[in-house]
Amino acid sequence: MIIVLMGYMASGKSTIGKELADKLNFNFIDLDDYIENREECTIKEIFKSSGEIYFRKKETVYLEEVLNTTDKIVLSLGGGTPCYGRNMQLISNASKVKSFYLKVSINNVLIRLENETTKRPLIAHIQSKDELLEFIGKHMFERLQFYNEAQFNIDTDNTSLDAIVEEIVFKLF
Repeated sequence: MIIVLMGYMASGKSTIGKELADKLNFNFIDLDDYIENREECTIKEIFKSSGEIYFRKKETVYLEEVLNTTDKIVLSLGGGTPCYGRNMQLISNASKVKSFYLKVSINNVLIRLENETTKRPLIAHIQSKDELLEFIGKHMFERLQFYNEAQFNIDTDNTSLDAIVEEIVFKLF
């Protein structure tokens, strides 16, 4: 089984994924980390040197690679992964995949990202809190249709890490 976690930037995919993998005794893969290892450079460097289109093409290649493994995996996707190319189709058509959309409010994303803009290529250009809020709102709205294609939705606002993991496990079994 491969458990795929998707959602917007800072929705908790990696944190929840690591905890879930530990609880289930699965391997944990963060797709962005996987891409960085395979490309031997950071996502930020890939965006800078080769551009987003190159990154998105490679993202699809590596997503398919991970989905074709036989391991028990919790896979944390990048925020944009389900929204590009045939990625959501790959996830939806894989028989051994269970997908979860980790829903988080715009305000919680803003709080989590406010001091991280330089670490995230898609928002590195943003200068103010108001501009960041507008970007998050617009971006989340654009991506929502893809996230909603996940098999399960998990509301993560005002919910503890343990409670989120328990809810996912409950929906799996």
